[in-house]
Amino acid sequence: MAPKSRHPEKSATASSSTPAKSSSKGGHVDAHEIVHGVWSKYVDKTPQRVKLLDSFMAFLVVVGALQFIYCCLVGNFPFNAFLSGFSATVGQFVLTASLRMQTNPENKAEFESISHERAFADFVFGSLILHFFCINFIN
Repeated sequence: MAPKSRHPEKSATASSSTPAKSSSKGGHVDAHEIVHGVWSKYVDKTPQRVKLLDSFMAFLVVVGALQFIYCCLVGNFPFNAFLSGFSATVGQFVLTASLRMQTNPENKAEFESISHERAFADFVFGSLILHFFCINFIN
């Protein structure tokens, strides 16, 4: 009886797919190579509209983090102003993530009854309502 391989998935898939680059440490793929592969697929396969939404979501994360750090370092004297600004950032992030899901071509089967124009109109309407409540919450 032949000895069992420690990594049966490597022996079964290595011949059928492209071989992964391996480093000198036990044949594992380097983390840098994984990140580079994910980034190159994102750049090549993602439409420009989705990339724009992703960059806006990254901007919202940075703004939310800066607001939270400022609140921790300086203080939160007008606490309702901090809550209003932070909830506006989080709410806008959620609305943008919803728009990204509805307009992504890979999700066309799940949202076939919603057009891109309808999804954008819902995004704008939700954003207006969100900011109306946040401005009124400031006082």
